[in-house]
Amino acid sequence: MHISIIGTGYVGLVTGACFSEFGVFVTCIDKDKNKIESLKNGVIPFYEPGLDDLVKRNFKQGRLKFSTDIGEAVEESLVIFIAVGTPPRGDGSADLSYVDNVAKEIANHIKSYKVIVTKSTVPVGTGERIRKTISQHLKEEVNFDIVSNPEFLREGAAIEDFMRPNRVVIGTRSQQAAAIMKDLYRPLYLIETPFVITNIETAELIKYASNSFLATKISFINEMANLCEKVGADVNVVAKGMGLDRRIGPKFLHAGPGFGGSCFPKDTKALLKIASEHNVELGIVNAAIKANENQIAWTTEKIKNAFKAQKGSRAEEQKNLTGITIAILGLSFKPNTDDIRESPAISIIQGLLNADANIRAYDPVAMDNTKAVLPDITYCNDAYDACNGADAVVIITEWNQFRNLEMERIKQLLKQPYFFDLRNIYEPQKMQALGFKYYSVGRSAL
Repeated sequence: MHISIIGTGYVGLVTGACFSEFGVFVTCIDKDKNKIESLKNGVIPFYEPGLDDLVKRNFKQGRLKFSTDIGEAVEESLVIFIAVGTPPRGDGSADLSYVDNVAKEIANHIKSYKVIVTKSTVPVGTGERIRKTISQHLKEEVNFDIVSNPEFLREGAAIEDFMRPNRVVIGTRSQQAAAIMKDLYRPLYLIETPFVITNIETAELIKYASNSFLATKISFINEMANLCEKVGADVNVVAKGMGLDRRIGPKFLHAGPGFGGSCFPKDTKALLKIASEHNVELGIVNAAIKANENQIAWTTEKIKNAFKAQKGSRAEEQKNLTGITIAILGLSFKPNTDDIRESPAISIIQGLLNADANIRAYDPVAMDNTKAVLPDITYCNDAYDACNGADAVVIITEWNQFRNLEMERIKQLLKQPYFFDLRNIYEPQKMQALGFKYYSVGRSAL
């Protein structure tokens, strides 16, 4: 089977590479000529573990190719995936202009039956919108079907998520389209992957509902963490006790500085917008968004407050971190990705800069992306370089290399032994015994 993927961003490129690994012949389309040429030369435009080898291998073996010619790709493909961006508008709604443009382009080149699939995260009703757009722009009468096939790829684990997914959701009104999609995903039947076959609107909503629920779990445990600090409880043990209940489960019950990334912030706000347009109030989702915003602000204040007491009479000054240098470890919104979109690290750094702090930062892969947003901070060679001469170290992203730092060396490098562990990697009692002024999330050192 030949398929085409329109859009070579994160979702499009991972989807195309993984389908080619299944033995499908895939053409990845993008209007950016430079990007396509780079991909032909094996240059991946973002960091995702394992993707580099997957792309190079399948490109070399002829199952994966890259092109700017959408007409040729549509003509030779039975299934056409739309994987372009749907960035948020100012009101939280998804911008579907790229989807609309692709639908018109597809319509201009259809000459035989096609299955047109939305892989991008799109609002409920987008499938019908695409159907109408294509119908209005067809040059001749041709049959086609629309399918919603949302992605559930975690950045940093996308290949595993595609190859061994928890489920595959297929939304369509056509039995023929459903059969073609099931054939496309045939290798997953060997590992007994559950398939959810439903209508388009339900499939579109499943993605938003899933991400919003996971975001809610994160916001909930972060609020519990704040309460734990007030009452002397340990949020790690609270989360463990909750997670052992099979109705709740342990996933996404890890306290921290708040959620970020390209999905949770965008999708929760988009779901609120969809609900508002249909006069439905989603109080829980709205509360999760507000709790996350509060958590990021609360974390920034926690760092600032630690130094306010030290400054005494200057405690009420707005720029209360003048002369203080802070080492930031981790810039991406999660480990194993260079994605800094909506990263708590960016917001926290901006808050510290507003308080007149100096920032020394290190991240294994995300520093180049961060330089475009925060050009005036100091970027370092490793964690120890970042800590050299700093008054405090703040772990924001739980990269594995930050899990076993040489603490005696860190303490010697720091001017003051302030240690903010926003991912609860280290044990409070041990850190205090080493002489650190240790702060974590939802745990007491006493």
